[in-house]
Amino acid sequence: MDLGLTGKAAFVAGSSKGLGKASARELAREGANIVISGRNEAELQRTQAELQETASGRVEYVVCDVTKPEHISQAIRRTVDWFGTVDILVNNAGGPPAGTFDDFTDEVWMQAFEQNLLSHIRLIREVLPYMKKQQSGRILNIASSSVKQPIPGLIISNTLRTGVAGLAKTLSMELAPYNILVHTVAPGRIATDRVRSLDEHRAEKSHQTTDQVRKQAEEGIPLGRYGEPEEFGKVVAFLASSASSYLTGSTILVDGGMIKSL
Repeated sequence: MDLGLTGKAAFVAGSSKGLGKASARELAREGANIVISGRNEAELQRTQAELQETASGRVEYVVCDVTKPEHISQAIRRTVDWFGTVDILVNNAGGPPAGTFDDFTDEVWMQAFEQNLLSHIRLIREVLPYMKKQQSGRILNIASSSVKQPIPGLIISNTLRTGVAGLAKTLSMELAPYNILVHTVAPGRIATDRVRSLDEHRAEKSHQTTDQVRKQAEEGIPLGRYGEPEEFGKVVAFLASSASSYLTGSTILVDGGMIKSL
């Protein structure tokens, strides 16, 4: 299937590794012109070189700390300078620390709020003038399966990811007249460094090995395994494409059937 992404301009936040990188890779394979971003320039350079090996479109990068408004503004300006507009925004940021309610101060909560919710708001604000002018766009917010079912030990993530889903659903209604489609993409157990770190945290807390923790998690997934980043990226590419033209406001679980609720 031709997803109709050739020549589209995409900005992917937090894309030097993990789910952001996987999303950028699939968009680039489908012919979109990509700007990847993150805080570490050396990692971005390595990722750019890697993505260019299979990309059909251009791959550029910009150093961007999404907790800094000036970085966000500059990143979108650079994207427009390179590609003329922004057709696709993929909002993504590293997850907040694991722990329970008593573990965190106001400072930690505020840092996570800026990184995992306010950054999405700011990036959307920057791209909307271009999308509204051209009467089209895709905004994809990477969250977590916790928007459907809270994950024990991740109280900050559970709280802020739910806010992301609420933002996306509300925006999908406000922006539909402009043909700007908005979704939340909610990964379950995808084999990334982030999930590996969470498994290690749980293993330490429960006095188990990381392999034992992973095996227990896989037993709760109908498909019986963790997902691969590439599988997640393909869902993002579909939602960013013309093939998804009658979808908006959805929360798409990419979780191997792990969440049992409707």
